[in-house]
Amino acid sequence: MTKPHILQIGAYPDWDQVLMDADFTMHRYFESADKAAFLAAVGPKTRAIATRGDLGAHATLIAACPNLELISVYGVGYDAVDLDACRARGIRVTNTPDVLTDDCADLAVGMILMLSRGMHKAEAWARDGSWVKGGFPLQRKVSGARAGILGLGRIGHAVARRLEGFDMEIAYSATGPKDNAAGWDYIPDPVALAARSDILVVTLAATAATRHIVNRQVIKALGPQGMLINISRAANVDETALLDALESGALGSAALDVFEGEPNLNPRFLALRNVVLQPHHASGTVETRKAMGQLMRDNLTAHFAGKPLLTPVL
Repeated sequence: MTKPHILQIGAYPDWDQVLMDADFTMHRYFESADKAAFLAAVGPKTRAIATRGDLGAHATLIAACPNLELISVYGVGYDAVDLDACRARGIRVTNTPDVLTDDCADLAVGMILMLSRGMHKAEAWARDGSWVKGGFPLQRKVSGARAGILGLGRIGHAVARRLEGFDMEIAYSATGPKDNAAGWDYIPDPVALAARSDILVVTLAATAATRHIVNRQVIKALGPQGMLINISRAANVDETALLDALESGALGSAALDVFEGEPNLNPRFLALRNVVLQPHHASGTVETRKAMGQLMRDNLTAHFAGKPLLTPVL
Protein backbone atom coordinates (compact mmCIF):
# COMPACT_ATOMS: atom_id res chain seq x y z
CA MET A 1 0.00 0.00 0.00
CA THR A 2 1.35 3.44 -0.96
CA LYS A 3 2.17 5.60 2.03
CA PRO A 4 0.56 9.06 2.10
CA HIS A 5 2.83 11.88 0.98
CA ILE A 6 3.51 14.46 3.69
CA LEU A 7 5.15 17.85 3.22
CA GLN A 8 7.32 18.47 6.29
CA ILE A 9 7.94 22.16 6.96
CA GLY A 10 10.48 21.97 9.79
CA ALA A 11 12.68 19.56 11.70
CA TYR A 12 11.38 17.24 14.43
CA PRO A 13 13.25 15.32 17.13
CA ASP A 14 14.74 12.03 15.96
CA TRP A 15 12.20 10.00 17.95
CA ASP A 16 9.41 11.56 15.89
CA GLN A 17 11.24 11.62 12.58
CA VAL A 18 11.95 7.90 12.60
CA LEU A 19 8.28 7.05 13.15
CA MET A 20 7.09 9.62 10.61
CA ASP A 21 9.45 8.19 8.01
CA ALA A 22 8.16 4.69 8.74
CA ASP A 23 4.48 5.53 8.34
CA PHE A 24 4.52 8.21 5.64
CA THR A 25 6.48 9.39 2.63
CA MET A 26 8.06 12.53 4.04
CA HIS A 27 9.20 15.43 1.86
CA ARG A 28 11.52 17.75 3.82
CA TYR A 29 10.70 21.25 2.64
CA PHE A 30 13.11 22.78 5.16
CA GLU A 31 16.07 20.96 3.59
CA SER A 32 15.37 22.09 0.02
CA ALA A 33 17.68 24.68 -1.54
CA ASP A 34 15.20 25.69 -4.27
CA LYS A 35 11.89 25.70 -2.44
CA ALA A 36 9.81 26.80 -5.43
CA ALA A 37 11.13 23.91 -7.54
CA PHE A 38 10.69 21.54 -4.61
CA LEU A 39 7.04 22.54 -4.18
CA ALA A 40 6.40 22.25 -7.89
CA ALA A 41 7.65 18.66 -7.75
CA VAL A 42 6.05 17.40 -4.52
CA GLY A 43 3.10 19.76 -4.04
CA PRO A 44 0.67 17.93 -6.36
CA LYS A 45 1.12 14.61 -4.54
CA THR A 46 1.05 16.10 -1.02
CA ARG A 47 -2.00 15.06 1.00
CA ALA A 48 -0.96 16.53 4.34
CA ILE A 49 1.39 19.14 5.74
CA ALA A 50 3.24 18.45 8.99
CA THR A 51 4.44 21.71 10.51
CA ARG A 52 5.26 23.41 13.80
CA GLY A 53 3.45 26.19 15.59
CA ASP A 54 6.26 28.65 14.90
CA LEU A 55 6.39 27.79 11.19
CA GLY A 56 2.75 27.26 10.24
CA ALA A 57 1.69 27.11 6.60
CA HIS A 58 1.17 30.24 4.51
CA ALA A 59 -1.22 30.70 1.61
CA THR A 60 1.43 30.19 -1.09
CA LEU A 61 2.48 26.90 0.45
CA ILE A 62 -1.11 25.73 0.70
CA ALA A 63 -1.86 26.78 -2.89
CA ALA A 64 1.09 24.69 -4.12
CA CYS A 65 -0.62 21.55 -2.76
CA PRO A 66 -3.84 21.13 -4.80
CA ASN A 67 -4.65 17.77 -3.19
CA LEU A 68 -4.02 18.88 0.37
CA GLU A 69 -6.43 17.39 2.94
CA LEU A 70 -4.90 18.14 6.34
CA ILE A 71 -2.40 20.40 8.12
CA SER A 72 -1.15 18.87 11.37
CA VAL A 73 0.57 21.33 13.71
CA TYR A 74 3.18 20.26 16.26
CA GLY A 75 2.29 22.83 18.91
CA VAL A 76 -0.75 24.46 20.45
CA GLY A 77 -0.50 27.69 18.43
CA TYR A 78 -1.88 27.69 14.89
CA ASP A 79 -1.87 31.42 14.16
CA ALA A 80 0.87 30.91 11.56
CA VAL A 81 -1.47 28.70 9.49
CA ASP A 82 -3.59 30.55 6.93
CA LEU A 83 -6.96 29.39 8.23
CA ASP A 84 -8.90 31.37 5.64
CA ALA A 85 -7.14 29.49 2.85
CA CYS A 86 -7.92 26.22 4.64
CA ARG A 87 -11.59 27.08 5.11
CA ALA A 88 -11.95 28.02 1.45
CA ARG A 89 -10.78 24.56 0.38
CA GLY A 90 -12.14 22.45 3.22
CA ILE A 91 -8.68 21.57 4.51
CA ARG A 92 -8.66 20.21 8.05
CA VAL A 93 -6.25 21.57 10.68
CA THR A 94 -5.13 19.97 13.96
CA ASN A 95 -2.84 21.06 16.79
CA THR A 96 -1.47 19.51 19.98
CA PRO A 97 -3.25 21.12 22.97
CA ASP A 98 -3.45 19.84 26.56
CA VAL A 99 -0.21 17.84 26.46
CA LEU A 100 1.88 21.01 26.85
CA THR A 101 -0.36 22.90 29.28
CA ASP A 102 1.55 21.96 32.43
CA ASP A 103 4.97 22.79 31.04
CA CYS A 104 3.84 26.19 29.78
CA ALA A 105 2.23 27.00 33.12
CA ASP A 106 5.31 25.81 34.99
CA LEU A 107 7.57 28.07 32.95
CA ALA A 108 5.29 31.06 33.56
CA VAL A 109 5.57 30.53 37.32
CA GLY A 110 9.31 30.01 37.02
CA MET A 111 9.69 33.29 35.17
CA ILE A 112 7.65 35.08 37.82
CA LEU A 113 9.92 33.70 40.54
CA MET A 114 13.07 34.44 38.59
CA LEU A 115 12.05 38.00 37.86
CA SER A 116 10.59 38.80 41.30
CA ARG A 117 13.46 37.34 43.28
CA GLY A 118 16.21 38.25 40.79
CA MET A 119 17.35 34.64 40.74
CA HIS A 120 19.27 34.97 37.45
CA LYS A 121 21.20 37.95 38.84
CA ALA A 122 21.68 36.31 42.25
CA GLU A 123 23.24 33.26 40.63
CA ALA A 124 25.77 35.49 38.87
CA TRP A 125 26.31 37.38 42.16
CA ALA A 126 27.34 34.16 43.85
CA ARG A 127 29.60 33.09 40.98
CA ASP A 128 31.46 36.27 40.08
CA GLY A 129 32.73 37.19 43.53
CA SER A 130 30.22 39.97 44.21
CA TRP A 131 28.95 38.15 47.29
CA VAL A 132 32.21 38.67 49.19
CA LYS A 133 31.74 42.42 48.75
CA GLY A 134 28.24 42.44 50.20
CA GLY A 135 24.79 40.89 50.26
CA PHE A 136 22.59 40.66 47.21
CA PRO A 137 20.15 43.60 46.82
CA LEU A 138 16.65 43.09 48.18
CA GLN A 139 14.08 41.85 45.69
CA ARG A 140 10.26 41.62 45.46
CA LYS A 141 7.95 39.24 47.35
CA VAL A 142 5.91 36.80 45.26
CA SER A 143 3.36 35.41 47.72
CA GLY A 144 0.22 37.47 48.15
CA ALA A 145 0.63 39.46 44.94
CA ARG A 146 -2.28 40.37 42.69
CA ALA A 147 -2.13 38.33 39.47
CA GLY A 148 -4.02 39.08 36.27
CA ILE A 149 -4.43 36.34 33.67
CA LEU A 150 -5.07 37.66 30.18
CA GLY A 151 -6.80 34.74 28.45
CA LEU A 152 -8.22 31.99 30.64
CA GLY A 153 -7.89 29.00 28.34
CA ARG A 154 -6.18 25.76 29.28
CA ILE A 155 -2.80 27.33 29.95
CA GLY A 156 -4.18 30.44 31.63
CA HIS A 157 -6.27 28.33 33.96
CA ALA A 158 -3.26 26.16 34.84
CA VAL A 159 -1.19 29.27 35.60
CA ALA A 160 -3.93 30.67 37.83
CA ARG A 161 -4.22 27.40 39.78
CA ARG A 162 -0.49 27.42 40.42
CA LEU A 163 -0.52 31.04 41.54
CA GLU A 164 -3.29 30.26 44.02
CA GLY A 165 -0.64 28.19 45.79
CA PHE A 166 1.21 31.45 46.39
CA ASP A 167 -1.91 32.96 47.98
CA MET A 168 -2.28 35.40 45.10
CA GLU A 169 -5.45 37.32 44.34
CA ILE A 170 -6.49 36.11 40.89
CA ALA A 171 -8.38 38.08 38.25
CA TYR A 172 -8.74 37.32 34.55
CA SER A 173 -9.92 38.61 31.20
CA ALA A 174 -11.57 36.34 28.66
CA THR A 175 -14.38 36.35 26.11
CA GLY A 176 -16.77 35.86 29.02
CA PRO A 177 -16.92 34.62 32.62
CA LYS A 178 -15.68 31.05 33.05
CA ASP A 179 -17.50 28.36 35.00
CA ASN A 180 -14.19 26.92 36.22
CA ALA A 181 -13.02 30.24 37.69
CA ALA A 182 -14.87 30.29 41.01
CA GLY A 183 -13.28 32.75 43.40
CA TRP A 184 -11.45 34.61 40.63
CA ASP A 185 -12.55 38.08 39.54
CA TYR A 186 -13.67 38.49 35.94
CA ILE A 187 -12.46 41.80 34.47
CA PRO A 188 -13.20 41.91 30.74
CA ASP A 189 -11.19 45.06 29.96
CA PRO A 190 -7.42 44.38 29.67
CA VAL A 191 -6.57 47.91 30.82
CA ALA A 192 -8.66 47.51 33.97
CA LEU A 193 -7.16 44.05 34.54
CA ALA A 194 -3.64 45.49 34.30
CA ALA A 195 -4.50 48.38 36.63
CA ARG A 196 -5.49 45.99 39.48
CA SER A 197 -2.57 43.59 38.90
CA ASP A 198 0.97 43.43 40.18
CA ILE A 199 1.70 40.67 37.67
CA LEU A 200 0.00 40.34 34.27
CA VAL A 201 0.39 36.95 32.59
CA VAL A 202 -0.46 36.79 28.88
CA THR A 203 -1.75 33.34 27.91
CA LEU A 204 -4.39 33.98 25.27
CA ALA A 205 -4.32 32.58 21.73
CA ALA A 206 -3.07 34.88 18.98
CA THR A 207 -5.66 36.06 16.48
CA ALA A 208 -6.21 39.18 14.42
CA ALA A 209 -8.42 40.45 17.24
CA THR A 210 -5.74 39.99 19.91
CA ARG A 211 -2.84 41.53 17.99
CA HIS A 212 -1.16 44.06 20.31
CA ILE A 213 -3.92 43.61 22.88
CA VAL A 214 -1.16 44.46 25.37
CA ASN A 215 -0.69 47.99 24.07
CA ARG A 216 0.64 51.22 25.52
CA GLN A 217 -2.50 51.73 27.60
CA VAL A 218 -2.30 48.27 29.17
CA ILE A 219 1.40 48.66 29.86
CA LYS A 220 0.87 52.10 31.40
CA ALA A 221 -1.90 50.70 33.61
CA LEU A 222 0.40 47.91 34.83
CA GLY A 223 2.80 50.64 35.91
CA PRO A 224 6.35 51.15 37.17
CA GLN A 225 6.04 48.41 39.79
CA GLY A 226 4.21 46.02 37.49
CA MET A 227 5.46 42.85 35.87
CA LEU A 228 4.50 41.46 32.44
CA ILE A 229 4.86 37.75 31.64
CA ASN A 230 4.27 36.55 28.07
CA ILE A 231 4.16 32.84 27.25
CA SER A 232 1.59 33.15 24.47
CA ARG A 233 2.57 34.73 21.15
CA ALA A 234 4.70 37.78 20.45
CA ALA A 235 1.94 39.36 18.36
CA ASN A 236 -0.21 39.77 21.48
CA VAL A 237 2.19 42.42 22.83
CA ASP A 238 3.18 45.70 21.19
CA GLU A 239 6.91 45.09 21.42
CA THR A 240 7.91 48.68 20.66
CA ALA A 241 5.61 49.99 23.38
CA LEU A 242 6.98 47.36 25.76
CA LEU A 243 10.59 48.30 25.09
CA ASP A 244 9.85 52.00 25.47
CA ALA A 245 8.19 51.38 28.85
CA LEU A 246 10.95 49.09 30.11
CA GLU A 247 13.64 51.58 29.12
CA SER A 248 11.85 54.57 30.65
CA GLY A 249 10.77 52.81 33.84
CA ALA A 250 7.07 53.19 32.99
CA LEU A 251 6.91 49.39 33.37
CA GLY A 252 8.78 47.68 36.16
CA SER A 253 9.86 44.45 34.49
CA ALA A 254 8.99 41.74 31.99
CA ALA A 255 9.73 38.07 31.36
CA LEU A 256 9.22 36.85 27.81
CA ASP A 257 9.36 33.50 26.06
CA VAL A 258 8.27 34.85 22.65
CA PHE A 259 9.51 37.69 20.47
CA GLU A 260 8.84 39.33 17.14
CA GLY A 261 11.31 38.06 14.55
CA GLU A 262 12.65 35.35 16.85
CA PRO A 263 15.27 34.00 17.17
CA ASN A 264 16.64 37.39 16.13
CA LEU A 265 15.81 39.54 19.15
CA ASN A 266 15.55 43.29 19.04
CA PRO A 267 18.95 44.38 20.45
CA ARG A 268 17.18 46.81 22.76
CA PHE A 269 16.17 43.81 24.89
CA LEU A 270 19.80 42.81 25.41
CA ALA A 271 20.69 46.10 27.05
CA LEU A 272 17.91 45.88 29.64
CA ARG A 273 18.44 44.69 33.20
CA ASN A 274 14.74 44.46 34.07
CA VAL A 275 13.84 41.61 31.71
CA VAL A 276 14.14 37.84 31.71
CA LEU A 277 14.57 36.46 28.19
CA GLN A 278 13.70 32.87 27.34
CA PRO A 279 14.22 31.12 23.96
CA HIS A 280 10.58 30.12 23.22
CA HIS A 281 10.86 26.85 25.10
CA ALA A 282 7.73 26.74 27.28
CA SER A 283 6.92 23.23 26.04
CA GLY A 284 10.58 22.23 25.98
CA THR A 285 10.73 19.05 28.05
CA VAL A 286 11.43 15.58 26.76
CA GLU A 287 8.15 14.24 28.11
CA THR A 288 5.99 16.94 26.57
CA ARG A 289 7.73 17.03 23.20
CA LYS A 290 7.27 13.27 22.90
CA ALA A 291 3.58 13.65 23.74
CA MET A 292 3.25 16.45 21.17
CA GLY A 293 4.83 14.31 18.47
CA GLN A 294 2.59 11.39 19.33
CA LEU A 295 -0.53 13.52 19.11
CA MET A 296 0.53 15.04 15.80
CA ARG A 297 1.13 11.56 14.34
CA ASP A 298 -2.11 10.24 15.81
CA ASN A 299 -4.04 12.99 14.03
CA LEU A 300 -2.37 12.14 10.73
CA THR A 301 -2.99 8.42 11.22
CA ALA A 302 -6.63 8.98 12.14
CA HIS A 303 -7.21 11.13 9.08
CA PHE A 304 -5.79 8.64 6.62
CA ALA A 305 -7.70 5.81 8.33
CA GLY A 306 -10.96 7.73 7.90
CA LYS A 307 -11.39 8.17 11.66
CA PRO A 308 -12.32 11.34 13.58
CA LEU A 309 -9.47 13.74 14.26
CA LEU A 310 -8.32 13.83 17.87
CA THR A 311 -7.74 17.56 18.24
CA PRO A 312 -9.25 19.46 15.30
CA VAL A 313 -8.98 23.21 14.90
CA LEU A 314 -10.88 23.18 11.59
